[in-house]
Amino acid sequence: MIKKIFFTLIVAFMFCKATCQNIATVPESIKTSKKVMNDFMDKRFGMFIHWGPVTLRGKDISWSRGGEIPTADYDSLYKEFDPVLFNADDWVKTARDAGMKYLTITAKHHDGFCLWPSKYSRHTIAYTPYKKDIIGALAKSCKKFGIKFCIYYSVLDWFNPDYPLHSPNDKAEDPKANMPRYITYMKNQLKELITNYDPYMMWFDGAWESPWTNEMAVDMYAYLKSLKKDLIINNRLGKEIAGVENKDIDVSKMIGDYDTPEQTVGRMNMNTPWESCITICTNWSWVPNDKIKSLQQCIRTLASTAGGNGNLLLNVSPMMDGRMEARQVNRLKEMGEWLKENGRAIYDTKGGPYKPNDLFSTTRKNNKIYVSVKTDTTLLSLKPLPQKKIIKAYFLNGKEVSFLQDSSRILIKFPTGLPDKNCTEIVLELDSDAEDIPVIE
Repeated sequence: MIKKIFFTLIVAFMFCKATCQNIATVPESIKTSKKVMNDFMDKRFGMFIHWGPVTLRGKDISWSRGGEIPTADYDSLYKEFDPVLFNADDWVKTARDAGMKYLTITAKHHDGFCLWPSKYSRHTIAYTPYKKDIIGALAKSCKKFGIKFCIYYSVLDWFNPDYPLHSPNDKAEDPKANMPRYITYMKNQLKELITNYDPYMMWFDGAWESPWTNEMAVDMYAYLKSLKKDLIINNRLGKEIAGVENKDIDVSKMIGDYDTPEQTVGRMNMNTPWESCITICTNWSWVPNDKIKSLQQCIRTLASTAGGNGNLLLNVSPMMDGRMEARQVNRLKEMGEWLKENGRAIYDTKGGPYKPNDLFSTTRKNNKIYVSVKTDTTLLSLKPLPQKKIIKAYFLNGKEVSFLQDSSRILIKFPTGLPDKNCTEIVLELDSDAEDIPVIE
């Protein structure tokens, strides 16, 4: 108890000091350790799940509230929500079979609906016809199948009267709202989630609106760390993110442990951890006949994220009855089959040394460089490796590949073409460590 009080006082002092200097920063002493973050980045591939009562209308989650779906109708959908075919083991096994190492579920999106029976709200799964705890079931199943369990929680909440804005179109804040009381509500719910379900990571979103400040984010980060020291927290608790613009962020302003580019492969970065969140279809939640990405596109996206030293959080969208669409499950299974053969080039590697492009991307580990060839070609030309020599080249299955190297270039030849039209993996064995090579543009 004394240790916890001391920790709280230190955090409070450092937060006050930062605030007085008009700098919203997280104290170094409570940031997530490099060891924990390295373990996270080694996983490379995770499942994102956006799901809730809005699937009854087949529209995108939260954003259709007050637009395609009248607000009163949207906010009443939970009274009909009865996903009787939901099976946590089916979802988690789908993630495992896809080669995914962690799973992130939208416990509360911007619409304020909670997939767990929070005692601080009546807008929860407990008040639906279904009643059962979705978050609890997934947490238990993830533990059973060895998948890291992660929780998404929206900072903004258009349903809660204490949050000052009540739709994405609101310009003026509600004078009857009470932001301090809303923050207390957030802390109570987050304590519930961390205490009851012990997540590996908290994935925040919705910090862009004006009622939420970076100072609030720093305070919330410290609070979460007081509940669980090694909890990983993404940077959407604060306002400095790559986001859909995929901008080059100022890391000194980032509040959180890693960056989150959206619907695009992030910029190559060997210093700051990052994770691209991308949908397997086009919408975040289930929409009938939504266009699904090809297997080639999915595999090449995964190879490109790993090549840029990032993770891929691929979003699936279950239907109203609790099932994942067969076509989405099948696409994930196909990715899993590819990873069974090629996972060594993805998991537990560093990105680079070559910067990813449309033709190829690379990862590396020890004295090996893995080249993900993303084009149908018989010849691949690479820039030379500084002070390194290739001693052997071969397909990941072991069959040798011919190559030439000199001071100006490396030529890798495929006279009979590439065996995998989706993405072929080539191994280059070097005469020394590949991990110390600077990034090659």
